[in-house]
Amino acid sequence: MKLFTISALLAAVLTGCAANQGMSNNAPASRTETCKVASDQEIAALFERWNQSLQTGDPHQVVANYAARSILLPTVSNAPRLTVAEKEDYFRHFLQDRPSGKINFSYIEQGCNTAVDAGLYTFTFARTGAVVKARYTYTYHWDGAQWLITSHHSSAMPEKP
Repeated sequence: MKLFTISALLAAVLTGCAANQGMSNNAPASRTETCKVASDQEIAALFERWNQSLQTGDPHQVVANYAARSILLPTVSNAPRLTVAEKEDYFRHFLQDRPSGKINFSYIEQGCNTAVDAGLYTFTFARTGAVVKARYTYTYHWDGAQWLITSHHSSAMPEKP
């Protein structure tokens, strides 16, 4: 009788171990994510939205295009801008010369609720007449209501190709 009880207990334990194999008590609950489907034109239009916010001359409106957790690596500053205040400070100075951007070349790649737009653009500054050619990379995240910039890198083009 004891042999049967021990065998039954051992079988139950092994069955339980096999059923829980690969599971952890600390495993997060599974979740389902719905992916935003966007066209390349919709992603390209995000630059136009950003460029139009430059035309307002209001740094707050420009920074509204950025996610709360985002980074700006700007063209005419060596300082990474992480906070809203840091980004607004950068754009307060950048906007003084009344910039307007135009994309010359764009490469767009998309994933689930993310998009990357990288390429070349030219800025013309109405106040000074200066023209700056630069490379850019914008990464975007769909927050459930809108696309927001999560990283923006811009650097002036080198003198020689």
